[in-house]
Amino acid sequence: MTRVRGRLAAAAVAVTAVLTAGGCVPVYPVGGGGSLSPVESPSSFDIPLPIPPLAPSTIVDGVRVFSLEAQEGTSEIVPGVSTPTWGFNGDVLGPTLRATRGERVAVEVTNSIDEPTTVHWHGMHLPPDMDGGPHQMVEPGDTWRPTWQIDQPAATLWYHPHPHGRTEEHVYRGLAGMFLLDDDRASGLPDDYGVDDVPVIVQDKRLDDDGRLVLDSAGNEVGLLGSTIVTNGVAGAVHEVTTELVRLRLLNGSTARVYDFAFEDDRPFTHVGTDGGLLPTPYETDHVRLSPGERAEIVVSLAPGSETMLVSRAPDLGGVVAPFAVGANDEFPVLRLSAAPELAAAAPVPVAFEPLADDTVDADDAAVTRRFAIQDRSINGRTMDMDRIDETVRVGDTEIWEVTNLDLFPHNWHVHDVQFQVLDVEGDPPGPELGGRKDTVYLEPRRTYRLAMRFEDFADPDTPYMAHCHLVLHEDQGLMAQFVVTDDGRAGRVATTHHDH
Repeated sequence: MTRVRGRLAAAAVAVTAVLTAGGCVPVYPVGGGGSLSPVESPSSFDIPLPIPPLAPSTIVDGVRVFSLEAQEGTSEIVPGVSTPTWGFNGDVLGPTLRATRGERVAVEVTNSIDEPTTVHWHGMHLPPDMDGGPHQMVEPGDTWRPTWQIDQPAATLWYHPHPHGRTEEHVYRGLAGMFLLDDDRASGLPDDYGVDDVPVIVQDKRLDDDGRLVLDSAGNEVGLLGSTIVTNGVAGAVHEVTTELVRLRLLNGSTARVYDFAFEDDRPFTHVGTDGGLLPTPYETDHVRLSPGERAEIVVSLAPGSETMLVSRAPDLGGVVAPFAVGANDEFPVLRLSAAPELAAAAPVPVAFEPLADDTVDADDAAVTRRFAIQDRSINGRTMDMDRIDETVRVGDTEIWEVTNLDLFPHNWHVHDVQFQVLDVEGDPPGPELGGRKDTVYLEPRRTYRLAMRFEDFADPDTPYMAHCHLVLHEDQGLMAQFVVTDDGRAGRVATTHHDH
């Protein structure tokens, strides 16, 4: 099998060949129409949107304790079709964990699937040995119990596996869920979970004739692009709206596909939150682009008895080569919203959310600037090595990371432990959608993103955090680096944590 990878020359404007296991696919000019990843939309959207249950917890010695079990199951992604899936505490996806700033939490993670996995707390500020990256593997039958204190603003985070070389498959099979953080500041936003404050986990799947998940991502540079769009684990969902305003917590839980969320009638909505919390200044827009791992909180208004469809427009991926091959031409419906004949009143969306001073990052305080060149499956010319520390950061420092996508196909960038501020994109101020705390950002081809971040609280010379592309096939194939945070700026050895029953 031959696959075309790497940086494609600008001269490839006339023709691009993408090779698959079965031979050559049709050749299209760059910027032309068509798609190698068309979506098959359901004939109707009438399946009630499943709402992941809030995970139960107990307070033990002042610690809020959750339990998660990774397990095999069977679910109906498509009505009437049984599909083998994986889930936490159920057949597919997992419950929503919820905690408040200042609380100490623990999660008892039991692995009941037949291969090692991990659970990474995506977007969470926590010690590296609690992070759930590839060094914190949980063997089949074992239980891992990370514990840490929540010390960051209210936000929509999520959790998912992170085994090196196997993340794409584990997430794709269904192991993922939301982790919502609250704080003691009243937001004034809709907050009745599952009613007017709704988690929306969007993923794409590909099913064979027997209803089984197709796991082969070969033949596409970015990874598997599925033909079936699912929200909270099902295709063709509808959410019954009972209030004038509804808050949607959008999560791109796909492994490769980029979405440009909008409404079919082009109705405006208010973008109120990004990965790491509420935007200082919410703004009105009619679309928001999310790459894998990114989140957005939006508030939309419906009139009594009306309905609208959340859709994904063809996403603007920047100057990618062969947009037909990376999902840039794909448009499809995602979730129907149907309003009741009478709706409960809702307060207007606040015009601002003042961040706490301790949660802001001042780029003028930056002690170090680091540069990361992304090309094919490498960072600064090196692919992932579990035994190598790529960068060493001093605890307490603010740094600027300059990240450049040298390729002509999509990448994005996720940093563990921290939330960063996007300072500029190729020297230009970022758009308002990048104005808040971020832990994942889409990287348009041939552009440099300057990110400011502060490394606080946790110093461990032997246990690394990760920085990587969250197009998960890229991560699995080596587009990932390791960094440690230390007291003195010197790294120790890499220690792999083992877990017992």
